[in-house]
Amino acid sequence: MTRFEVVRDPLWDNIRLDPEALAVVDTPAVQRLRYVRQLGHAFLVYPGATHSRFEHALGAYHLARRALSQLEDAGDVRLDAADRVRLKLAALLHDIGHYPFSHALEEAGLPHHEELAARHLTDGELAERLRTLGTPAQRLLPLIQCRAREPLAGLVSGSLDVDKLDYLSRDAWMCGVPYGVIDVDRLLTSLTLAPGRDGQPTLALHEKGLAALESLLFAKYQMYRNVYWHHAVRSATSMFKRLVRRAIATGRVQPDAVAVATDDGLIHELLHQDATGLARSLRERRLAKRALDLPATELPAQTPSWPSDDPDLLERVEERLARDVGLSPGELFLDFPAKAAMLALDLPLVKRDGTVTQLGGADAAAHLGLPRVVGELYRSARRLRVFVLATAKIPDRAIVDLVMLPREEVVKLLEEGLPMIRG
Repeated sequence: MTRFEVVRDPLWDNIRLDPEALAVVDTPAVQRLRYVRQLGHAFLVYPGATHSRFEHALGAYHLARRALSQLEDAGDVRLDAADRVRLKLAALLHDIGHYPFSHALEEAGLPHHEELAARHLTDGELAERLRTLGTPAQRLLPLIQCRAREPLAGLVSGSLDVDKLDYLSRDAWMCGVPYGVIDVDRLLTSLTLAPGRDGQPTLALHEKGLAALESLLFAKYQMYRNVYWHHAVRSATSMFKRLVRRAIATGRVQPDAVAVATDDGLIHELLHQDATGLARSLRERRLAKRALDLPATELPAQTPSWPSDDPDLLERVEERLARDVGLSPGELFLDFPAKAAMLALDLPLVKRDGTVTQLGGADAAAHLGLPRVVGELYRSARRLRVFVLATAKIPDRAIVDLVMLPREEVVKLLEEGLPMIRG
């Protein structure tokens, strides 16, 4: 019996699948990821962005395998076979609970994909294979759900996890943009273990990897600014969120069914009896147009979070705004995505003399240039946009004033039936 197989990958060339990976990749739960695009609707802008969560999962597994080998070869860790298998499988299965169309449905108010991982890991053929391998769900879930407190948990979820190293590199490669170039080899060979803030050993970076780490941070900023938050990608995402929310509200689809759907399976279901017309518009790339597009640098540094973290309130605001500017319900979308931890760091740095300091918060600025301007970079990546499906005049100042209102005041305006836009 073959002990391993090699998969050809456009990014990493050869990916070796060891027996534990072979035991799980052909289960239905993992194979579903072949039909879930990594970047959601980004393919409407970048035609090459049709790569899948399955490819990304293999890439994360490959990098975890390389990182563990490097750490063991350097004498930084000594792992028994079971722990080695567990860490590699956690990397392989970290996105097992992912929804169709990237993170749009999490923005729409559905539970985060990490929370759904248990459903796939505890039931069906995948669960059976994992039990046979001696790595049942309860040994993987803490790593996948960012709850593990062990030295190498940062490989699966952390400032330098293999998820990040693969998706930034793969997304840039498949989109055909030069923004996500990262010195992955240098980062992997710079990994080590050192005491964390609590004094316990944790994944750390050697000082020789600082330049490569800074390139990763800048690549992440560039990818958000130019790919993930591209105006047409965000327009399609806004339309899709509304489409699915309406389908769930009317009982046409069930959240549990959405969670295990594929991209094409879900859009096929949504195309039937679609009263909004949004499914057909997305299929034919008839996207809502920008009526407002302002960089966050033109707004106060601190903005309320409700436009990005309260989808119920956001939809009520959109409907009221549509009425105020003479549009029909469902013809206006307000979009102000947020990811406050986009450029955050939190890991130990091992200096050349062997001393250890922490890369995180203000401490990071002592060793890297980028953290000193992280606030401005984040603001320059964010944009406040209003998309419309029909012609409408959107007053910039009024939208800015609205977005700056605290959540409680926005709710009060809605409850009192007052216009969102007042001239």
